Amino acid sequence: MSLPKTPGAVIWDMDGTLIDQTAGIVRCYEEVVSALGHPTPDPGEIHRSMGGPMAQTMALFVQPEELEAACLDFRKRFPDIMYDGIIVLPGALQLVRNFYNAGVPQAILTNKHGPTAREVSRHCGFASYIPICVGSTDTEWSKPDPTLTEYVLKAMDASRTSGAVLIGDSPTDVATAENAGLECYTVATGAHSTEELIAAGGAEAVESLNDWIELT
Repeated sequence: MSLPKTPGAVIWDMDGTLIDQTAGIVRCYEEVVSALGHPTPDPGEIHRSMGGPMAQTMALFVQPEELEAACLDFRKRFPDIMYDGIIVLPGALQLVRNFYNAGVPQAILTNKHGPTAREVSRHCGFASYIPICVGSTDTEWSKPDPTLTEYVLKAMDASRTSGAVLIGDSPTDVATAENAGLECYTVATGAHSTEELIAAGGAEAVESLNDWIELT
């Protein structure tokens, strides 16, 4: 099943789908966890865990009683380094512009801290085409909770019956779509291969967003 040329609406994941912010994220986890006296986390383990809430990843490396403080430290530190090594992934801006020019409503739905996600969206040029960007702390929910997806669809004036789709790079994104009754089209620019994404239930998996450019 190929990505529709003009979906009814598009919900985008952010990290690993539109951007690669791995370098800054990994560095921040390493600094916060090490400062608490724990061994420096393996970058690969951090990368593979990304996609869920930040606290879920942090919990892999610190004690339960340290978790709240560690998450606060992460949020304080990250703004200073969040643009270090950031990459707008190939095809991302072009595909977003193509949907915009076709009149397709778009939103970003991420488990990244909401205010940070919106700063990144502006910095990378997505905010000019995607007016809605919802992250963690913006609501009481996080991906893959369908209540959050329904919240975003309502903000877009769209619905699951309008042909809306989700584009992401992880099994979390697939679960987010499935829980809300949407198709998830996946791209292997995060920590998961096309094979893993199809096995997780993705409707399609491509190596790059460029693979969809000619379809829009």
